[in-house]
Amino acid sequence: MPLKLARQGRREILLGSLLLLAACAVSIVLFWPLAVVPLALWLWVLWFFRDPDRPAPQMSAGLVSPADGHISDITPIGPESELGRPGVRIGIFMSVFDVHVNRSPAPARVESVVHRKGAFLDARDPQASERNESATIRLTCNRAGVDYPLVVRQVAGLLARRIVTELAPGQSLLRGQRIGMIKFGSRVEVLAPPELAGKIFVELGQKVLAGQTVLAAGMSEPGSD
Repeated sequence: MPLKLARQGRREILLGSLLLLAACAVSIVLFWPLAVVPLALWLWVLWFFRDPDRPAPQMSAGLVSPADGHISDITPIGPESELGRPGVRIGIFMSVFDVHVNRSPAPARVESVVHRKGAFLDARDPQASERNESATIRLTCNRAGVDYPLVVRQVAGLLARRIVTELAPGQSLLRGQRIGMIKFGSRVEVLAPPELAGKIFVELGQKVLAGQTVLAAGMSEPGSD
């Protein structure tokens, strides 16, 4: 199966290809074994911007992971948080080896997308969530006729310098639908109330896949027993 590439990375792929293939050509002329280095870097650039198709699990409720990576923290939050009410924050650390395309954790409606400039601390730093450049995506998720807030935050990391969020207010999303990406190492967070995330199905350090791994469900939702 051919490698599918993220269209958000076209600029970086083109620039990286031109520079690294030129370096490869020069290496061949000067000392051909050195050509292995730029060639390997070029292959890594292509691998980083991969965007595999991910069929979302067939389920009536529950939240799936918005990102590939490892669960870095599961933290209770209060009404002073971006969610605006008590709930839980699930943080996912994305290394440079993970797929960096982000996906919607649930069927939802986009309320707003707010980009904030900031620092570029290591995404594993506890202060990164508050201080780093970020994009806060506010969603409304309907459960049994009741609307609940749901927040996804894309947080830049030590190497990340660009967050891409391809959403507009009023847009309807499907579970697992692509919503953007963060280029290079970074962090993604899900903030949800107990009605959507009263039961957590993941644990610290666990490997998760965007659009496939089930993170949580409401206490009364299917699969929460």
